[in-house]
Amino acid sequence: MQWRRSITDRSRPEHVILDEVRGQGHYVGTFAAWTQLSNGWWGEGEMKFFIDGDNEYPTICGTGTEDYFGGAWGFGDTYCTPFQGYHLWSKEPGQVPRHSLYRWHILDPIRFQSDLRVTIQALGWWPNRRYQPLADDIASVAYWYQTEPHDRFPELPPRDARWPR
Repeated sequence: MQWRRSITDRSRPEHVILDEVRGQGHYVGTFAAWTQLSNGWWGEGEMKFFIDGDNEYPTICGTGTEDYFGGAWGFGDTYCTPFQGYHLWSKEPGQVPRHSLYRWHILDPIRFQSDLRVTIQALGWWPNRRYQPLADDIASVAYWYQTEPHDRFPELPPRDARWPR
């Protein structure tokens, strides 16, 4: 399991969910807590799985955040299923929209032989209907199994370093 948090940059709107996994194993799930830092549609980013030596182009490239987490043509209301869910949508007056999502790859594990990197893009539509890269606050947890030996995992940052500055 690995936790990460980032504020994406409009020049490179990518959040790294998992990186530097070396060895053999299979990826079994993603949890994401997504805070929009702008209004408008936010779910166009591609989920990418760079497997076994992929560099620029991933082995698996999704069609959008909403598709990966089971929302298809846009998230309507919240939902929870055994393998996908969108269990928090909060847009209180005067606050930025917040989302919480999960996807378990129990029936469709993503297998790797030597290495794995997982990313998601922050892309969407602004209220003026322009397609844009987004600067959003994304935290995630990646879940996977792998055989020994494996590289050392990154340390969890101290509590005060887990909040954006």
